Amino acid sequence: MPCNESSPYEMRCPMSRVRIDEDIHPQSEFRVALTAFVKQTHDTRHPMVLMQRGRDVAVLVDVHEYERMHERIELLEEVYKAEEQIASGDGIAHGDAKTRVLSKLSP
Repeated sequence: MPCNESSPYEMRCPMSRVRIDEDIHPQSEFRVALTAFVKQTHDTRHPMVLMQRGRDVAVLVDVHEYERMHERIELLEEVYKAEEQIASGDGIAHGDAKTRVLSKLSP
C-alpha cells in the first residue's frame, strides 16, 4: 500500500482498521509466529490484536504507524489546547496573529 509520508499530519495513508477475521490472534500463536506477525503488520499496516485466555491484551502496530499516530495525537492536543485558550479569552485576533507571524518572517 503506497503512502505519501511527506507529512505525518496528512491523512493520505491512515493506519488500517483491525480485520477481525485476520488480525486477532491468541498469544500462544504469537509466540510461535512472531517474525511472520511482525512482517504482516508491517506489510499490511493493519494493527494486530493479541488475545490471552479469550481477552484482548495487546496490540502489535508497525513502528512507522505508531510514530505517525503519536505525531497526530500531539497535533490534536495542540488544537484542543488552542481551542481552550480561545474559549477562555486568551486567543488573539486573526489579523494580529498574521501581523506577528509576518513580522518574524521579514528580515
